[in-house]
Formats: sequence, C-alpha cells, structure tokens
Amino acid sequence: MNGDGDKRTLVISTIRNGTVIDHIKAGEALIVMRILGIIGSTQECVSVATNVESGALSKKDVVKIENRELKADEVDRIALVAPNATINIIRNYRVVEKKGVIIPPVLIGVLRCPNPCCISNTNEPIPSRFVMQGKKAVCGYCDAVISSDISSHII
Repeated sequence: MNGDGDKRTLVISTIRNGTVIDHIKAGEALIVMRILGIIGSTQECVSVATNVESGALSKKDVVKIENRELKADEVDRIALVAPNATINIIRNYRVVEKKGVIIPPVLIGVLRCPNPCCISNTNEPIPSRFVMQGKKAVCGYCDAVISSDISSHII
C-alpha cells in the first residue's frame, strides 16, 4: 500500500492469442521458460511475473506467451517442475481452454538418463523412457533413478 492507503496491483497486459501458464511455484518461471526454449532473444512476446501474491500458493509465478500454444510434450515437461500449474489457451482475448497439468506415468524423450552407460545416452536412435514411481523417475532401460532436482535432467 502507498501512503494514501491504496492497494497497488500488478498489471500484465492481456494477450490476443497464445498461452498463459499460471500457478507456477514461485521462482520456477525461468525453468519453465528454459523448457519452452525461451532463452536469450526470442521472436515471441513473453511476459513473466515472479513472486506474485496468490491465495492458494501464497506466492506464484506466471508466464504469458503470445501467439504460441504448447505441445503435449512441453506440457509434460512443465508438469515435472510445476505440478500445480494451469495452462490457459487464449484466442481472441478469451480463455477457450483451461487445464491442469498431469505428470504422465511414462515419459518418453522428456528426461535424460543420469547413467552415462544407458542405451538412451549412446548413439543409438532410441528416446529415453522413464516410468514415474511417486516423485521418482525410473529409467525403463537401466533402472537408474532420478529422485531429486528432476529439472536438471529435462531434455
């Protein structure tokens, strides 16, 4: 509040078409942007709000991407680092679809196996395959386990 008792509000411009990723855990927006390949300069108009007050999460991040709708594999990657996120598809300034993210039980081509000897890390043309077991991801080829810092293994 300012000295007059007025509440200050955060204003992020609306987008005509694109995607809004809401309810990202505070401080994780930059990881979400990296997952989407938004690093350095980009052609897309992107708005990012970090540590925004939220009733449900106390603090949250929000990413808006104009003129881009996410692919299923991008949503799968986001679910790994932001399991409470919601994806809002915007068309002509209106939300036409709103959905939560779900970590699929099997992730193909989403994570890099931490085992350097795993067949998915060789020159074989085979995508990685992980089975989710709770919060752990288990490699379908060599049984290597990713149980912490999963974001550093996202391809």
